[in-house]
Amino acid sequence: MDPFSSDAAFNSLYPAHIAQLASRHWTPLSVAKEAAQFLAVGDSPRILDIGSGVGKFCLIGAHFYPNAFFAGIEHRGALNTIATNLAGQLGITNTQFFEGNFSTIDFSAYQHFYFYNSFYEHLELSDLIDDSVPISNALFHTYNRNLYKALKKMPAGTRIATFHSTENEMPTSYEVVGTGSNEDLKFWIKL
Repeated sequence: MDPFSSDAAFNSLYPAHIAQLASRHWTPLSVAKEAAQFLAVGDSPRILDIGSGVGKFCLIGAHFYPNAFFAGIEHRGALNTIATNLAGQLGITNTQFFEGNFSTIDFSAYQHFYFYNSFYEHLELSDLIDDSVPISNALFHTYNRNLYKALKKMPAGTRIATFHSTENEMPTSYEVVGTGSNEDLKFWIKL
């Protein structure tokens, strides 16, 4: 079965405990395809997924847009390992996963960004990925401010696709230019 044919097929590639989290924490296949289509523009674009989890967005984007490079930053090492191993299993070479805090990444190395509200987990007390992340309003707001500052420094023409975003992390210099078939997917361009 083609793993890129449906969410069920793709999610079956993950360990069972990771696949069970898919409906709440991993980007749906249709959303990933639409977001990647919006972001994979220009000559060999470099796209960063902020809070990439197990890499589903990057892997789907890299599969459908082989001329683009998809990178993911995730602070959970175990999730990065799963994403990296799956990229190897699928033979996808135009993606890479980094363990760490997104605030340490040089945003200027990328042209476009994907953000599936990865900071929200600091506010949510139910349906957690694991217990390795502190529940903290302060961290939620700090991360939102850090992303806001990083995006504000980007040049005109920078694109970002957000999914289930509070939009607090978006500078006013970015304008919504469209929505996906799922209305929680928004497309932004810096003016």
